[in-house]
Amino acid sequence: MYSYADIMTMSSKKDAIVNIGGFIATKHQAVYESASTFSIMFEGYLTYGGLAGRDMAAIAQGLDEGTEFETLETRIKQVEYLGAKLDAYGVPYQRPVGGHAIFIDANKVLPNLPKEQFRAQTLAVELYLEAGVRGVEIGALLADRDPITRENRYPTLEFLRLAIPRRVYTNSHVDVIAAALKNVYDRRHQITRGYDIVKEKPIMRHFTIELTPSQQG
Repeated sequence: MYSYADIMTMSSKKDAIVNIGGFIATKHQAVYESASTFSIMFEGYLTYGGLAGRDMAAIAQGLDEGTEFETLETRIKQVEYLGAKLDAYGVPYQRPVGGHAIFIDANKVLPNLPKEQFRAQTLAVELYLEAGVRGVEIGALLADRDPITRENRYPTLEFLRLAIPRRVYTNSHVDVIAAALKNVYDRRHQITRGYDIVKEKPIMRHFTIELTPSQQG
């Protein structure tokens, strides 16, 4: 599979069951040399990337366990379990379900909210306030601004990603997620205001942006 990619990255937080780490790989020597320099500047030396030995050992163990069919099957079935719960509640999401996450369709949950008020992010906030469930916005905030005009880019699709790390949650936890989403979906017509940007970084604002409830609505 790797042979078909020019560059690839991986976050170890979900598949390797660790709290930190990942890697970048490329088949191009020039890209490798450039990335190596930035790795040393911002992460750590090439052989450990700033990671502690215990974290590297945990990554190795987690990746090894991740090749076990039973482990993969259990994880995929848990994501399917959440999808089945949302089907029963009528909550719209991207189908078919994937192997690590459910993507809630924020445009269908909050169609009356102006796109300028960030539908997916608003849904993320509502879910967190409802039950302390933390998802991540895959929408206009992540799309960032046009590099030339500096206008916000509004993608056609807006999703709330609910990633389920392997061997972290039980089905009882998933039941709470589904019920919380149902509660938000049931009161979707009462959600008439989204969020406005207060402060943002010039790049990768998705991680550090500051928002305030919109006064429009």
